[in-house]
Amino acid sequence: MQVIEPDATRRRLRRMAISITAAVAPFGIVFGAAASTAGLSVWEAVGYSLFVFGGSSQFAAVEILGDGGSVAAAALAGLLLNVRSLAFGVIMAPALGGALWKRAAMSQLMIDESTAVGTASDDLASRRYGYLVGGLGVFVVWNLTTLVGFVAFSGAGDLIEDLGLDVAGPAAFLALLWPRLADRRQLVVAVAGAVVAVSLVPFTAPGVPILASMSAVMAARAVGPWRPSAPSEASDLSGGQSGE
Repeated sequence: MQVIEPDATRRRLRRMAISITAAVAPFGIVFGAAASTAGLSVWEAVGYSLFVFGGSSQFAAVEILGDGGSVAAAALAGLLLNVRSLAFGVIMAPALGGALWKRAAMSQLMIDESTAVGTASDDLASRRYGYLVGGLGVFVVWNLTTLVGFVAFSGAGDLIEDLGLDVAGPAAFLALLWPRLADRRQLVVAVAGAVVAVSLVPFTAPGVPILASMSAVMAARAVGPWRPSAPSEASDLSGGQSGE
């Protein structure tokens, strides 16, 4: 069994965090521009990114508000989209111990990107480090790019589409997912989840397809027992994302 030194592991996790953070930056710019178009003030847009800090839920809420929907409807859509964070919490909880206030503070970083970096290691200390370095990196860049998007790209919908920034979010999520598809069990779950979600999009409210797609984990039962990736395999995640 290959032994990876702690310093080498942390360098690998930092590289992963940097690549993920870079992928998120255009997505933050799009959100800032969308918030401006929806009629939010700069402080409201920045407040969303500071306190909500959930890309998909922020976009859903802003879209609903921009279309004249109620605050309650916007909040409900954001809540549904962020329910998946409960699963992230179950996975990361063993590595995020400490006083209640520390756990509460760290929970603010419970997003797809921080969880992806954190779960790239089996050691609890490395998981905690990866989670924090990934989450803090995205948090800082997300908030900065929200402000940039609001100020510099206000009303620039055509320019955002011309530059391809509107697909930055899906591209970032695909980059997080792609290296894990080498595992047959996870590939089956991903495909089944995608089929469920896409099938429900035309008929259900925002957030519901994502919740329903969680049922795809049942498909993994037909594949066989899960085998955790070896450290050398986990390091492939960094290489897979650095090409974004």
